[in-house]
Amino acid sequence: MFKTRLDDTARAARAHLHAAISDKGALAEPMRYATAGGKGLRAFLVMEGARIHGVAEARALWPAAAIEAIHAYSLVHDDMPCMDDDDLRRGLPTVHKKWDEATAVLVGDALQTLAFELLTHDDVGDARVPLVRSMAVAAGQLGMVHGQALDIAAETAEIPLNLGQITELQAGKTGALIRWSGEAGAVLAGADIAPMRDYSTALGLAFQIADDILDVEGDAAAVGKAVGKDADAGKATFVSLLGLEAAKTRAKELVDQACDALSPYGEDADTLREAARFVIQRDR
Repeated sequence: MFKTRLDDTARAARAHLHAAISDKGALAEPMRYATAGGKGLRAFLVMEGARIHGVAEARALWPAAAIEAIHAYSLVHDDMPCMDDDDLRRGLPTVHKKWDEATAVLVGDALQTLAFELLTHDDVGDARVPLVRSMAVAAGQLGMVHGQALDIAAETAEIPLNLGQITELQAGKTGALIRWSGEAGAVLAGADIAPMRDYSTALGLAFQIADDILDVEGDAAAVGKAVGKDADAGKATFVSLLGLEAAKTRAKELVDQACDALSPYGEDADTLREAARFVIQRDR
């Protein structure tokens, strides 16, 4: 059920996002290129969170497409030479490799602003302002961008980050957008966000630990990007700090926490429970 739902929501959110990219714009082709492929996990969390709160799928598609636009913008910029300097993303050349660095900067800028345009659509209704504000916080100076800045600073730090610092870094860089995605359905419904906040916070940290494990054990062809870069750079990760087996144990504990947080929804949240287990079993 989960894999089918993940594929369906990813396809629907991507189509919605691509339809919102104007053919009149000079960046239409690279914007669609940057938002093609990927797991669509964040869109799934929005759509599934909306479903269990009784929100119509047509309404949830707007924030689902918005989070995919923000996520894609972050990857386009993160891949650039001034940041992670990656040549591949999802098994294809990164935007700055297929086009050039100026195009990559502009594509990221355009996708970021498009996300907020999507969130203010009339169909989103009374949740427009709360979703826009929370997105700005999640993606901004104390959220994703904060985490990215800490990550860049860590590359040249004389002393490697400790476990608390790496947890703070990842709570911003990876966790903030996953948490926003998890909460969005409850926000759309005007419901209590606490259960989905707890679920998605644990899920986001498990996701990053799984990423660190993939960087050690993953196959570049399956992952769709270079692996082993963190170790080569001497960066502190959950694996380097905890050890491989302890990192796997911690990820499983977080998945259990995420599943426990869904108890108010009963069996209706089983697909979200499957999503949590998928996060630490994936190969990409």
